[in-house]
Amino acid sequence: MIPTDRSRAMLRPIAGAMLALVLAACATTPAHTPAADGRGTHGSSHGPARRPQAGPADPVDLLEARAREALAAGDALGAAHARALLDRELQGAARDRNRDELLAALAGVDVVQLRDHVERLAREDPLRPWLEQALREQGQVLPRELPQPSRQVDTLAPGDEPGAPGQHTLRQVAVLLPQSSAVASVAQSIRDGLLAAYFAGPPAQRPRLRIYDSGSTPQEAIAAYRQAVADGAERVIGPLLREAVGALFHEPLSVPLLALNHPDTGEVPTPGSAEYGLLPEAEGAQVAERMLQRGLTQVAIFHADADWAARAAAAFRAQFEAGGGSVAGLVQLADKDINHAAAIRQATATLEPTAAAGVFISLRPQQARLLVAQLRAARIAAPVFATSHVYAGNANATLDRDLNGVEFCDAPWLFGPIAGRPDRSDVSRHVDSANGAGGRLFAFGMDAWALLPYIDWLIDQPGAYLNGATGQLTADRFGRVHRLVGWAMFVDGLPVPVTGALEASPVTSP
Repeated sequence: MIPTDRSRAMLRPIAGAMLALVLAACATTPAHTPAADGRGTHGSSHGPARRPQAGPADPVDLLEARAREALAAGDALGAAHARALLDRELQGAARDRNRDELLAALAGVDVVQLRDHVERLAREDPLRPWLEQALREQGQVLPRELPQPSRQVDTLAPGDEPGAPGQHTLRQVAVLLPQSSAVASVAQSIRDGLLAAYFAGPPAQRPRLRIYDSGSTPQEAIAAYRQAVADGAERVIGPLLREAVGALFHEPLSVPLLALNHPDTGEVPTPGSAEYGLLPEAEGAQVAERMLQRGLTQVAIFHADADWAARAAAAFRAQFEAGGGSVAGLVQLADKDINHAAAIRQATATLEPTAAAGVFISLRPQQARLLVAQLRAARIAAPVFATSHVYAGNANATLDRDLNGVEFCDAPWLFGPIAGRPDRSDVSRHVDSANGAGGRLFAFGMDAWALLPYIDWLIDQPGAYLNGATGQLTADRFGRVHRLVGWAMFVDGLPVPVTGALEASPVTSP
């Protein structure tokens, strides 16, 4: 139910024909039921943390005292660890002050000591994300611990296991997305995907859905969140902008939030909330693992002159070198350049012509086509691997023949059916926002809705995963959603699924 005129207007891009297709497609596959919620708004183990009443064994006071004593004794890491534990007990301004002191303590620790300490910490140690943030601020990129999904959560029936999803019903959900900012077109694709997943559920089990304009500033996003809560929302999806996500994570959140991005400051979500985004760093790290698994141990790296590309390349390098690989050369390609001969010589000068050599690219399609063609002209026969940016989102055999043989990661929904989701081949004929690069964002919106009933379960159960349109989705104990991507390769100019969730027919060119 969309109860406001403005919210109803936002549904116009979702045509009636498309909704019929959504319902028909999902009638033949195990439908996701978005009314279920494994968390609940009261009594959740992940609900908003509140400072306990003062008493003789007040854990807040004990942790505060431990942090101060450790810092006075010169143990900055011990002080930071106490404050990482304390972070889960505080809200609002008290949490902000504690986080400032935590980061100040880590600022006094040298990089070598920080890296050594983070390597010894358990994956779920509360200090780990803070050490990672401190290292990022000093220009250090760490290899990622990639998820290892083993149990598909949406195959569980309610009550199969204690705390399994499906035991609570949501009555009202709010979505916070910008309607008029520079990313409004991005938000439209996400919104349309979310609505497609919403309408795919049984009508009787759909919660009331309200969509709010989160504006272009953190203050507007906070105001939209507060209005949504005042209107009765039991769960909030959004906002989208990184700055807005960070600002909301500093607020006392009375209703759990599923943010649609990761905060630019890198801190973990507020207890009870979660974050989910399509990170280029995650893709870069997974491409590195893919190449190492193929026996490739030496690589030349080419990336675009853009922040997302540099981040993907840095994550790739950290992961590749941590796995025993070596980088022969790294080159940034300017957008205006069309002759890459000098860049190729620079990056591949020490690349040995053996079966262990490979090439990694983080480039948009036009730039990638030029580079790959020139690599072949230079007799560089090493296999080429890429992030999802290499694929424009729609098959074009004529343009993409120059990319033949390039293997890349991407959202599985772009290449084949996913259970419980409408087929892209049907949707894209009726909804423009599901076409091109918007297809990934459409899939992202579908997954945001699909995560809602399962996010608590994913946080509590290591190895549990949701088979999503963007990949296999898991979550860590800090509420950060991670995804394992799918894989495809260009064959005769068309993307052909390689393994796993991408096993389907080749995408056809119009």
